[in-house]
Amino acid sequence: MFDNLSDKLLGSIKKLKGQSKITEKNIQDITKEIRLSLLEADVNFKVVKSFIENVKTKALGQEVLLNVNAGEQFVKIVHEELKELLGGEEVPLNVKGPMATIMLVGLQGVGKTTSAAKLALYIRKKLKKKPGLVSVDVYRPAAIEQLKTLGKQNNIPCFDSDPSDKPLDILAKAQAWAKNEMVEVLILDTAGRLQIDETLMDELAGLKKHIDPKEVILVADAMLGQQSVNVAEGFHDKLGLTGLVLTKIDGDARGGAALSIRHTVGVPIKFLGVGEKVSALEQFHPDRLASRILDMGDVLSLVEKAQEVIDEKSARESARKMAKNKFTVDDFLKQIQMMKKMGGMEGILKMLPGAGQMMKKMKGMAPPDKEIKKIEAIIRSMTQKERDNHKLLNGSRRIRIAKGSGTQVQDVNKFIKQFEESSKMMQKMMKMGMGGMMGRGGRGGGMPF
Repeated sequence: MFDNLSDKLLGSIKKLKGQSKITEKNIQDITKEIRLSLLEADVNFKVVKSFIENVKTKALGQEVLLNVNAGEQFVKIVHEELKELLGGEEVPLNVKGPMATIMLVGLQGVGKTTSAAKLALYIRKKLKKKPGLVSVDVYRPAAIEQLKTLGKQNNIPCFDSDPSDKPLDILAKAQAWAKNEMVEVLILDTAGRLQIDETLMDELAGLKKHIDPKEVILVADAMLGQQSVNVAEGFHDKLGLTGLVLTKIDGDARGGAALSIRHTVGVPIKFLGVGEKVSALEQFHPDRLASRILDMGDVLSLVEKAQEVIDEKSARESARKMAKNKFTVDDFLKQIQMMKKMGGMEGILKMLPGAGQMMKKMKGMAPPDKEIKKIEAIIRSMTQKERDNHKLLNGSRRIRIAKGSGTQVQDVNKFIKQFEESSKMMQKMMKMGMGGMMGRGGRGGGMPF
């Protein structure tokens, strides 16, 4: 979402590279460019003005530290201000109490129902509490059915709402059901409209009064930009929001909503919807998003994703095999599958420092995930014996594998050569001491190339 903004900010900051000091002269043009970049990204003009003033105040006249150039120091200042703009520190979800209730509100079509299921899955996985779902959207029976389906697919208890009942009646029945089901966190999916109206707000206010929720969270579409900020202000004035979920972050949005909403509305962003899958929900960390925007990477989030999908026992076994040069093509296929769960090669690369500029240079080349898909097809065209021992691959076998995978023999040869070279490299790294690090503290056994 922030690719365009990131490119422009980094392009402006590069002009300070090599200069010995940040001065009023060299900062004036750069902050002017940054102002335009933020406005183009649909950031609220008041927010832009405040941001630029703060950056100037901190930057002007600062002596450049030893071994740090002006550009690097300015990046640090911009990073700190972006972090503050986004809220400073993350605000955790409040699920305290015997049965905490979370009320999701928002306009129609922003992904509220899917977000309810995503949040339930997050609560079960991360917070280790039993979630329950209930829909009171009696105006759209399809939304009730959608929530039931999502609940069933992900093994999350969901109350069987009757669209002929009134929302308050459904809620009363759902609370009794949740108590019997020993639900610890009840997530309420409410009705939406195409725009804010008094009837909707009165209904939501009545529901809030009845359940006294721990959280009232607005689900807002990041694609709407400044309009999302206006919607957030409208809901906050009537209901007193405690947090926000921004959806469609993976889309073509310009990023203005994420950068404006916290500062303008005064309500913390708690989660980002980063895809359509129910697992595609990220806790919002202001410092990590600021780092991503400035192409400084987000290694902490990458590590967290790895810990979710990589089995520690399997990782140690992979490290052991690499050390003894017994790592097979079949082992590599398992790692490809793990990598796909982490968002694929491109998803991983985006979280590494400098990856944005690196991927920009790779334009015109085959996308990394496309190459990985080709390798996966090659491996799946091998027999189990060939996967366990690639030395069996003579000329006729390679021709058969190429035909079976829809590739060329040279693609098969290239993969085998890369695999052998990478295996040798990993074996050397293990002997240099990385094996102990990967086997003990981390969840290593990473990709051989």
